[in-house]
Amino acid sequence: MKKLPNWKELPMGGLILEAGSAENYKTGGWRSIKPIHDKDKCINCLNCWIYCPDSSIIVEDGKVVGINYEFCKGCGICAHECPPKVAAISMVEERR
Repeated sequence: MKKLPNWKELPMGGLILEAGSAENYKTGGWRSIKPIHDKDKCINCLNCWIYCPDSSIIVEDGKVVGINYEFCKGCGICAHECPPKVAAISMVEERR
């Protein structure tokens, strides 16, 4: 595993010096609530995938197949954007 820099080695101003480095930082541990996807209710409109700021919605062959909890921060945007009549994504308290 690549050694991460300490605070003294970070560039001032929060510059991103390496493209695509977000994959190195699993941020799912920040969550206090998490989305649960009900595949039986889902109509695969992909609103959740479009609006997810963390790219945590997993889509295969044009269908939502799951959620990548390693990067999902639990913001709830996916549940908010899911059509109310469908309600295929619900937010539940994270249990650790």
